[in-house]
Amino acid sequence: MKFDPSGADLQALAQIYPPLAALPPAQRDTDLRQATTWLDVPAGATLFEERAPCRGFPLVLHGEVRVARGSSHGRSLELYRVGPGELCVVSASCLFGQQALTAHGEAAAPTRLAVLPPTLFDAWCAHEPFRRFVFGVFADRLADLMALAEAVAFQRLDQRLASALLGHGDVLQTTHQALADELGTVREIVTRLLRRFERSGWLELGRERITLLDPAALRRLAAGEALPL
Repeated sequence: MKFDPSGADLQALAQIYPPLAALPPAQRDTDLRQATTWLDVPAGATLFEERAPCRGFPLVLHGEVRVARGSSHGRSLELYRVGPGELCVVSASCLFGQQALTAHGEAAAPTRLAVLPPTLFDAWCAHEPFRRFVFGVFADRLADLMALAEAVAFQRLDQRLASALLGHGDVLQTTHQALADELGTVREIVTRLLRRFERSGWLELGRERITLLDPAALRRLAAGEALPL
């Protein structure tokens, strides 16, 4: 749902994205009020689609955008997530290269964001602080994607699933399908592995809930150590 930003929204966005503070304030605020589309979207809302033209560049005020690449078989592999203060490199590369989007994006949680039109994104990239910020994020995302490619190519799925379960606390509110989407596989395989982990006493499965009982064992598996299942 579109909305008109308040002064507090503009101030919050400039705080979350420090390079915006280096832009001429009056022109920046005018651009954000008059040329930018502000959206409040629920979890699951599609923000952009694969192979479609890029219609804008998102800046996240709060919430999170999941960026993933699909296959002809209906599977999806999560590439990264965009939170407040972060940038979407798929959108940026599409705008720089004037090509169609190579992935799709959806709100992973209720999300508020500002979408810069392509002309405004180009104009802001003429300012060195904003341009340096964009290319700095490119470098970080490239390292993340190289690590993802390495994991997909060289790690077993049970290792990758163990790694995906860690780092979120002892209780995860998630579904088997969400984990499958994140890992680029199908739900049935994730369910089978989770049940093996449960039989080993490493976790307990509930309805859209996974309780970790032995994170140390999962950590050893994620590191590549062979463990009895």
